[in-house]
Amino acid sequence: MADRDWRNQTAITEFILLGFGDLPDLKILLFLMFLVIYMATVAGNTIIVVLIVADQHLHTPMYFFLGNLSCLETCYTSTILPRLLASLLTGDRTISASGCIIQMYFCGSLACTECYLLAAMSYDRYLAICKPLHYSAHMNIRFCLHLAAGSWLNGCLAIIILISFLSQLLFCGPNEIDHFYCDATPLMELSCSDTHQVILVDFIIACVFTLPPFLLTLTSYMCIIATILRIPSTSGRQKAFSTCSSHLIVVTIFYGSIMIVYLLPKHDTLKDLNKVISLCYTVLTPLVNPLIYSLRNREVKEALCKAVSKCGFHENVLIHVHNNVT
Repeated sequence: MADRDWRNQTAITEFILLGFGDLPDLKILLFLMFLVIYMATVAGNTIIVVLIVADQHLHTPMYFFLGNLSCLETCYTSTILPRLLASLLTGDRTISASGCIIQMYFCGSLACTECYLLAAMSYDRYLAICKPLHYSAHMNIRFCLHLAAGSWLNGCLAIIILISFLSQLLFCGPNEIDHFYCDATPLMELSCSDTHQVILVDFIIACVFTLPPFLLTLTSYMCIIATILRIPSTSGRQKAFSTCSSHLIVVTIFYGSIMIVYLLPKHDTLKDLNKVISLCYTVLTPLVNPLIYSLRNREVKEALCKAVSKCGFHENVLIHVHNNVT
């Protein structure tokens, strides 16, 4: 009898991602919107990577990390949006248990990696603004490679621990996940196992792996702002701030949306708001990153202008891009 109950508990082999299923009249509109967003995200981040690789002037630590971030954003949005687009198009919202775990692993590892990459970029800006005489000595190629490799490795290792605990949970009740992708919190709510240990592991991992890069980013910008405020001339302050303003905007959007999502009270009335805000760091951040870094960065715009000229586009296009640069 006990053995039969155990088999019944493990009978659930797939979940239903409710996503935005409560808006059937907007399915086509949502599909077209997310399709445009996905295509723009992939195209924008790919262009950033190509420009950084092709233009010698962008072979600096700051753009090396930006290239890594653009690769990550492309992968991140590709773990969520294609599955969401397929469900909106076909109406099939089911996902296998193994598929859910795999999606959760990639989403979690890439999000954790992004925390470390943003911290590395903030440290790079800290050295450039607060310790300019030591910048070249500290930010050499070897150190940059170590920071980037460490970011990717930490992201992969951190989430493996949590996934190993989540994969041991039993699911014997409802299988509807009230989200548009497989997230740990709504998945644990469906488990009929004791989740206290998993919640504790999740908290420890957050403290050990994600809190340090956040604190490093926060400390770096506190030092940067303090240094900028001590610059006597207004033009000098503006020039110094312009070198890190793009990164600061991205950091604010990313961490701000994550904090709101995970600090919101877990009430049913706030679940829809939770999903909307989750779109900020899963969909909006990857979309706006190339826009922020290209529109607010002179070097990237100049590299884009050169690339356009080499492709032999019409002269009017070149004039328009050049006017945006100046």
